Amino acid sequence: MINKLTAKIQKTKAPIVVGLDPMLSYIPKHIQEKAFHEFGETLEGAAEAIWQFNKEIVDKTYDLIPAVKPQIAMYEQFGIPGLQAFKKTLDYCKEKDLVVIGDIKRGDIGSTSAAYATGHVGKVQVGANKIAAFDEDFVTLNPYMGADSINPFIDVCKEEKKGMFILVKTSNPSSGDFQDQLVDGRPLYELVGEKVAQWGSDFMGDSYSYVGAVVGATYPEMGKTLRKIMPKAYILVPGYGAQGGQGKDLVHFFNEDGLGAIVNSSRGIIAAYKQEKYARFGEENFAEASRAAVEDMVADINGALEAAK
Repeated sequence: MINKLTAKIQKTKAPIVVGLDPMLSYIPKHIQEKAFHEFGETLEGAAEAIWQFNKEIVDKTYDLIPAVKPQIAMYEQFGIPGLQAFKKTLDYCKEKDLVVIGDIKRGDIGSTSAAYATGHVGKVQVGANKIAAFDEDFVTLNPYMGADSINPFIDVCKEEKKGMFILVKTSNPSSGDFQDQLVDGRPLYELVGEKVAQWGSDFMGDSYSYVGAVVGATYPEMGKTLRKIMPKAYILVPGYGAQGGQGKDLVHFFNEDGLGAIVNSSRGIIAAYKQEKYARFGEENFAEASRAAVEDMVADINGALEAAK
């Protein structure tokens, strides 16, 4: 799957991933009203609105992008109907041949971690059948509990040829509470980066590892250091746009081949119609605004990479 991700980035010339992280406040009124008319102001109604919102954005952007990244919490808040919308979104994106990164940030140990891995990237045994449940292509993982939390995912991903992105240096303001703490004179995020490189060395695609890292766009200097520590890891870069990251901040996350990083934008794309820059599209054409935001993001990042050559 890492080979497919790399190939799709090269084909689209778009090293980006669209974060499908819908909040009801992002969803235009006409979609909400239609869903509520059919299902009432219920969890089912909210889930239907989310699904229709996601579908329209995917329809307008899938030809421009290599991947999507649904954040499971945005669906879990609506209970079982929300998870059904999550699954419908995953399946639809795969029908469109997009690489699907499940942003689940799991991090447990033993049989619990193995069960998470089976549910999200593997197949569960049901009688004589082995059945894929959520069936993402990649997942995000929290390594705080150490190798015991990561190894079950590596085992399942090796069997299924799927991958993972491990939190190393995240984009949120308080990430330094733990990630920047010094251990023998070095910040913890560097040590985690070394573990990512180690885990990935035994799980390689053609050029890049199936074990990637999450490094926030809001910390470009740290990204530069981590790129050197993890030369074969794909870096998933959150924090672009709404969190302040710009194309010029991201150059050092990429390798000299112009690959090795994929930059996420969530509300900057899916709620683009709410920005003054894209207000001309209006609520009715919200997905066209998302398409324009994708085109602008790709131009910004590629322009920065070209200028850095």
